[in-house]
Amino acid sequence: MTLRLSFLGGAGTVTGSKYLLENADHRLLIDCGLFQGFKELRLRNWARFPVDPRQINAVLLTHAHLDHTGYLPLLVKQGFGGPVFCSTATADLCAILLPDSGYLQEKDAEFANRHGFSKHKPALPLYTLKDALGSLKQLRVVEFEQSLDLPGGGAALLRRSGHILGAASIQLDWNGNTILFSGDLGRYGDATMVDPVAVANADYVVVESTYGNRRHEARDPEDALAEVIGRTAGRGGTVIIPAFAVGRAQSLLFHLHRLKASRRLPDIPIFLDSPMAVDASKIFCRHVADHRLTERECRDSCAVAHYVQSVEESKALMANSMPKVIISASGMATGGRVLHHLKSYAPDSRNTILFAGFQAGGTRGASMVAGVDGIKIHGQYVPVRAEVTNLEMLSAHADAYEILRWLKGFKTPPRRTFITHGEFSASDALRKRIAEELGWACIIPDQGQQVDLA
Repeated sequence: MTLRLSFLGGAGTVTGSKYLLENADHRLLIDCGLFQGFKELRLRNWARFPVDPRQINAVLLTHAHLDHTGYLPLLVKQGFGGPVFCSTATADLCAILLPDSGYLQEKDAEFANRHGFSKHKPALPLYTLKDALGSLKQLRVVEFEQSLDLPGGGAALLRRSGHILGAASIQLDWNGNTILFSGDLGRYGDATMVDPVAVANADYVVVESTYGNRRHEARDPEDALAEVIGRTAGRGGTVIIPAFAVGRAQSLLFHLHRLKASRRLPDIPIFLDSPMAVDASKIFCRHVADHRLTERECRDSCAVAHYVQSVEESKALMANSMPKVIISASGMATGGRVLHHLKSYAPDSRNTILFAGFQAGGTRGASMVAGVDGIKIHGQYVPVRAEVTNLEMLSAHADAYEILRWLKGFKTPPRRTFITHGEFSASDALRKRIAEELGWACIIPDQGQQVDLA
């Protein structure tokens, strides 16, 4: 019986990951992510889903980031009623990420309607907080390295992939074929996360390529953080760090704690202004088997920052002119409280906007790193006079050399390798390296492309 693999997202872009695997009787969706970045991509979230969600038997999630999970509430709203399989930590993180996504979309629509800057009358959210909470009821926890029986036969196996808490590569054994989905691969030797687990064999591999054309700088991230924060505090400025609430925020707290403990930072306060990052940090400390830190190291790292809970306290930070560090979501400045901090701090040349990883095309983060002199926030243009820098060595994504290292763990070449979840230049560079160094057959699928697997 022929298997068909369809690329419904994450093809030619780093967002919207969705891969549909089907035979004559059953359909599985691997990841269910939101498109982010360029408006052309974001509009895909509003398009009719290519397959009737009611005909999908199950969803499997590699990890909790919204570009892999954020479409799930809409899929359920449109009729999907099956189980959603994921690791325990992924389920815990989805329980804060998805409701927050629904809440923010409602608030963004409300803000747009109140200030009249949307072309739609009225502006509507893609889905609501209630939709997101409803979708959580379908999450089913799967243990790492334990085979899971799937609807319609076949089995799935989750292996740790590093990247963030609970992240997994997913192996599917179905119809006599083994198909491996890398998810987002983490770093080797990362300060907080475990190494990606090697895989010996697969007939087909779907591998991410976010950094497929780059190598991360070898510089110690703590040296880089100390230099940037020291330089900014020396001129009386504040450092704003847009950071993903899940993953980067916890790694940053760890590095900042170490710098504080070794007296390598100026005596300035550190604030974590993201309720979701606060909740994610608590989850991080509960899942010590999923990362490198001890319970004590988790507690000490989380204690280095003052947690900002209320909107009033967040607003008070913007009125406070003293030098400080503010970590706030989102990591690419696409939404959340960090936008208000950017409006307040970006126009002042004493300050620094410090990004900590990949910035997808079409996001404010990508524009600022590229050197624009102004960004649009809430319908208004905000001048960018602050220093802007990006410490990509803090990224949670494997670089090209680390992706190759993971692929070299295979004992036999797969029949075909599909390179996804990357901008074309990155995917194509990785394709060439895999072909030249490993001799594997590779393709870069297009959005919506369908491939029959023998």
